[in-house]
Amino acid sequence: MEFTELVKTRRSAAKFIPDLSIPQEVLDDIFQLVKYTPSAFNLQHARYVVVTDPSVKDKVYEATGKQHKVKTASAAILVLGDTLAYQEAGQINEGLMHLGILSKQEYDLTIQSVTDFYLQRGETFMREEAIRNASLSAMSFMLIAKDKGWDTCPIIGFNPEQMRQALNVPDHLVPALLIAIGKEDTTSGRPRGYRKPVGEFVTTNSF
Repeated sequence: MEFTELVKTRRSAAKFIPDLSIPQEVLDDIFQLVKYTPSAFNLQHARYVVVTDPSVKDKVYEATGKQHKVKTASAAILVLGDTLAYQEAGQINEGLMHLGILSKQEYDLTIQSVTDFYLQRGETFMREEAIRNASLSAMSFMLIAKDKGWDTCPIIGFNPEQMRQALNVPDHLVPALLIAIGKEDTTSGRPRGYRKPVGEFVTTNSF
């Protein structure tokens, strides 16, 4: 799909066609592109839990307060941010050192500066940064999914602790949002909601 058309066409699906599976190869193709999403220091904070098993999806459905779109979606995908992503800076940059793009000194300085950047700002910043970067990745996921003919809906209305228990989420990963994915049931679709004119949300040089 041409990119401008893609941006204008993607919208949040309120209802999905039930009992429709999403092939694993489709999900694999989406994630092969999602991995190119930008992230701070290339730390790639985003983690995904793809839920297709009906019994597990029922637990996710319960954690969302029984939202119908989760029940009928082909998959429910929890997007998480890693609050300790900075600890992987060494592993992520190691290849650049082996290729000679970074010297050992540059490699060590990079790891130290990234580590200091997060440690000096503390846990609140780490949490916020995890959610920011996971959200960037999630938007890529939804656009790529639409390009491949699948509809999505981002969901923030869920109980984080209930979701953690349902999916065995480690403590250092923070839930950013849930994405329901499937084929939209358009039989009772509504027109796209009002969009503000650019002048209402963009200013130049100051607010």
